[in-house]
Amino acid sequence: MLIVLSPAKSLDFESPVATKLVSTPAMLDRSAALIEVLRGYSLGQVAELMSLSDKLAALNVARYADWSVDTAGARQAVLAFNGDVYGGLDAPTLKPKALAWTQQHLRILSGLYGVLRPLDLIHPHRLEMGTRLPTAGAKDLVGFWGDAVTDRLNEASAASGATVLVNLASQEYFHAVQPKRLAVTVIHPVFEEWKDGKFKIISFYAKRARGLMARYAAEKSVVDAEQLKKFKVEGYAFDKKVSTDSNWVFRRTAPSA
Repeated sequence: MLIVLSPAKSLDFESPVATKLVSTPAMLDRSAALIEVLRGYSLGQVAELMSLSDKLAALNVARYADWSVDTAGARQAVLAFNGDVYGGLDAPTLKPKALAWTQQHLRILSGLYGVLRPLDLIHPHRLEMGTRLPTAGAKDLVGFWGDAVTDRLNEASAASGATVLVNLASQEYFHAVQPKRLAVTVIHPVFEEWKDGKFKIISFYAKRARGLMARYAAEKSVVDAEQLKKFKVEGYAFDKKVSTDSNWVFRRTAPSA
């Protein structure tokens, strides 16, 4: 089994690092090419391209200027991302065995890096996969990455012996994957809450649940995706009646305290 996650806009490059183990992103040359394109944009152009305030645009212009393939100032991806998904995953508290499991069975899709292993070193940046950044031969990032993201996932699946890819990434990021070219079956977990008399997806809770499921798999060293149907963290439970072969629905009636 291979799990894919989205990255996060929020970053943490300040707190103590939980492990000294590191790896290097596989497509740094392509990342560097994107940075060179972004360095040609003014503050105003970055703000317009990414719909950012001037303050955030200035922060990211500075990040692009400082970005390097060198490791100084870099941090492992799974420890650098700090959004709702990563609150659920809580990677800094994973035991060494569970963290090692993620390195083999978990991948993070990235607008700047393509596909990341959890311990790949990254620098502070913001570049969402949905950004319509024109590059030579492509009108946006999905076009820029082309077959590369899917190829990397196929390589990771083969290396780990996976026959199933569990998509815990957002629709925006999974759009960079070409499902028909994947050598594995794809499963899409769906997390729903009971609200206003019906079950519905609530973004904040769904994001956290994706991280919780990834943590569950890491702690239990799950290699057979069927074991994920036993996921019952923070009140969720698999609902067979509304699930399909490819969409596995997990529901709860109220958020846990």
